[in-house]
Amino acid sequence: MENIIEVSQLQKDFEGKKALENVSFTIKKGETFGFLGPSGSGKTTTIKILTAQLTAFNGEVEVFGAPVEKLKKGSQMKRIGVLTDNTGLYERLSIEDNLKMYCDLYSVKYDRIDEVLEEVGLLKERPMQVSKLSKGMKQRVTLARTILHQPELLFLDEPTSALDPVSTERIHRSLKKLNEQGTTIFLTTHDMNEAEKICDRVAFLNKGEIRLMDTPSNLRLGYTDSSITLLLKDGSEKTVDKDREGAELIKQAITTNQLKAIHSNEPTLGEIFVRVTGKELI
Repeated sequence: MENIIEVSQLQKDFEGKKALENVSFTIKKGETFGFLGPSGSGKTTTIKILTAQLTAFNGEVEVFGAPVEKLKKGSQMKRIGVLTDNTGLYERLSIEDNLKMYCDLYSVKYDRIDEVLEEVGLLKERPMQVSKLSKGMKQRVTLARTILHQPELLFLDEPTSALDPVSTERIHRSLKKLNEQGTTIFLTTHDMNEAEKICDRVAFLNKGEIRLMDTPSNLRLGYTDSSITLLLKDGSEKTVDKDREGAELIKQAITTNQLKAIHSNEPTLGEIFVRVTGKELI
């Protein structure tokens, strides 16, 4: 499968302080890749480099098979979409008028506006003035604007940060649908639940370095222990090992009709991150 992004030995300093140190990864076409880490770990710096907003770095960075600097060409910029916490929306204009401006910029027909607003659940609100929208609604308008020109590659920097659960779920559904339609997604987040829901692979970034990288399921399985927890009908829990004795205890719980639920003790991505880095994701 074709690599959309290739990063090798990326380093970036700010006033002598290392922001990124020997960062290497690839992202395949059609993949949703999560860059996970706490604030200050280098996530936003990475996105700015991958979108040609930051230069003067060491290492090799290619997007669409060419040096990242080529993204500055208009024809290449139209292939990407970028969503940050800075919406850049015109507050005095309506949702529709904001999107019309970007249709004109990207030579997109106005018919596309209904499609993207339907996608983010704001079709009926299209006449509303942006200044009257909630933060969650503004974020959804920004997402609609970002995908208006149907980019091949989408960069999302903390797309659901500080949003309510309903708005977050709407955005997750939209992102999943975009990915199913072929859009490659690069996502930065400190929300491990978000990463587990929508990412094919994730990388743990801490103090500018990648500490782990794999699929969420492989990471959880790699750090699971050898125990199984049984939830019994009397409300009690019993933890058993994955061995002959444990198998007998499970059999006994089943044959005596005491077993209510059973699950392996796989850690969450957040718990794995703490184990590897010693830091909480805040």
